[in-house]
Parts: sequence; structure tokens; C-alpha cells
Amino acid sequence: MDNIEELEEAGDLEELTDEIPEERRREDTENSSSLLLSSVKPFINSVFPVLLINKKLRILFSNGACENLLTGFNNLGGQYLTDVFGKFFDLEDIRVIRETVLNGTQGYSWKGEVRIKSREMATIQTKIYLFPADLAARDPWEFIVMFDDVTEENRNLLRSVFMSLLEASKLKDNDTGKHITRVNHYSIRLARELYNKTGYERIDADFIDNIGFLASMHDVGKIGTPDDILNKEGPLSDWEWTIMQEHTKNGAFILSTYPNPMAKEIALSHHERWNGAGYPFKLEGDMIPLAARIVSIADVYDALRMTRSYKPPIEHGKTVDKIMDGKNTQFDPALLDVFYAIAGDFKDIYENHSDRA
Repeated sequence: MDNIEELEEAGDLEELTDEIPEERRREDTENSSSLLLSSVKPFINSVFPVLLINKKLRILFSNGACENLLTGFNNLGGQYLTDVFGKFFDLEDIRVIRETVLNGTQGYSWKGEVRIKSREMATIQTKIYLFPADLAARDPWEFIVMFDDVTEENRNLLRSVFMSLLEASKLKDNDTGKHITRVNHYSIRLARELYNKTGYERIDADFIDNIGFLASMHDVGKIGTPDDILNKEGPLSDWEWTIMQEHTKNGAFILSTYPNPMAKEIALSHHERWNGAGYPFKLEGDMIPLAARIVSIADVYDALRMTRSYKPPIEHGKTVDKIMDGKNTQFDPALLDVFYAIAGDFKDIYENHSDRA
């Protein structure tokens, strides 16, 4: 159950309104224009994302920085803070905010941290500060809600650690060129094409953002593959092939601490096949995670196009034909139909990020 529904069930929202004296409600209506102007003037052009709310938690104003930050939330003005953001807060946080604005808990001030998202907007991690718009007021009626977006800072710190692992794996497999860069771009392009298609509602802004980084990590497990097998010219023997296949499990182990399960899913399952003939677990059909099915197409396309120590490159048209031959066997047939429709974009990505560039 959503937090807001729990509050409604408990009667807290009605109680919130009831506890505000009738004369103060009339005062809010009569003086709203002058109060609003004086309260928001310092924040209209501020770089800090700011909302102005009243004692009933109704949003009176959002500045430009706030609208830019919360791109997935339209027409904030006039809505209630708990209606818009309630599901992102812990229930206890909502109760504390309520007590803060009504009864002056902690000097009418509150601070916390929350993760906010919508399908159209990737998750933002933000610190929130709530305090009276008029710091001198004994019983404040309006409150500033200020957001401090720490998304990039935290994400860059996390990803930098795993990029170090990726760079180490590239030292092992020394003829991949810009392969991982291109696989990222192919995966993003395919995911974006699926975004508005029926049946792919799970693909949201977070999915696209994450696959754009995690696709590059698909072969990180090769850091544990012996060099003589990884860089062997010519076909592998049966026992060498068995060892090579272990890179999927090794990658899943390495990425098991990454907070998004997509990382582990891609590393473990990008060599599974639609018909169940892949590895390491012979998953078939929809048992294979969607992100892994997307990266599988991206990985094979680029592997066919590029020069490797054991093979010459294959031109775009023949590569597309080879991939389409894998419909219903190696690849998800529905994804292949989408791939075929945008194959020209794959060609452009390959040429724009050529190893010769």
C-alpha cells in the first residue's frame, strides 16, 4: 500500500486540515498573493531547486531549477506534497514532516534524503531541507522545501570503482578496441526504441540509463580467463571453451555487489540463447533477463563487424543477415524485429566510434 493511502486510511490527512484554525484558513486565502510574492522572490532565479508549501502541505510555487530537476512531474503548483512525493518517503518521514509544519517540531525544520523517480525521469537521489519561509515567524504558515541533488556525485563514485575493474579486464583482452563503447550505444538505442512499445513498460528512464553503463561490463569476468585462452588465434579446444564460458559466472560474481541487479543479469546471461542452447545455464525465452537479451544482440553485432586476432571484419549488411538468421534460435524474435528496423543506426554507431577514429 502507498504511504499516502495509509495516511488517508488513518485519517491523518483530514486531521491535518482540521487542526488548522478556520480564521487562519481565511487568512491564507485573503493574503495568499502578498505572502507568496514575498516568500518566493529570493528563490525565483535561484540555482537551488525550491518548492514553497503552506501549512496544509499544498504546493504554492516551484522555481525553474525545481522544474528542471523534477522533469517527470508536471504542474506541481496546487498539488499536495504528499500526493506528489508521498510514495518515495517512509511513512515515518511523512508523519515527522506533518508534525514539523503543524506543531513546530525541531524548530519547524526537517531534513532527510529520498530517491525520486518516474518512468520518464531517471532516479534522482536528493537531500531535502524544509524550513519556514519567514524565519522570524512564531507560527510560520509557509515553508521552503529545498532539494540538494546528489545523484551524480554518488553515481560517479560508484561507477568509478567498477570502471577500474573494466579497465583491468581490457588489459587482458587487448584487441577489443572501442567494442565496449559501441555496445553501450547499441544497447541504449535498442532500449529507447522499445520504450514506447506495448509489452516493454518495464523499460523506463532508469533502465535506459543503467544499460548505457552496464552493457559495457558484460565481459568483465574475462579478467579471470587465462591469457593463452583469451588471446588464442584460431578455434578453442573443448576444455578451453569450457574455461572461456566461465567468464559469465566470474562476471556475475564480480558485479554481485553492484546495487542494480541488471549488472549481474547482463554478465551472467548475455550468452544465453532464445532456444535454450546457450550458457551458462541454458535458459530459454523470457527466462533470459531482458537486459541480457538486448546486450546479446549488441555484442554479437559488434563482434561480427570488428577485426579480431582470429577473424576478419564482416560488413554491415552481411552482419545484419547473420543476426536475423538467429531469429527464434539465438535471439529474441521480437527484439530482432526492432533491431532490423533500426539497423542503420547500428551502422552509424559503429562508424562514428570506429577503432580507427
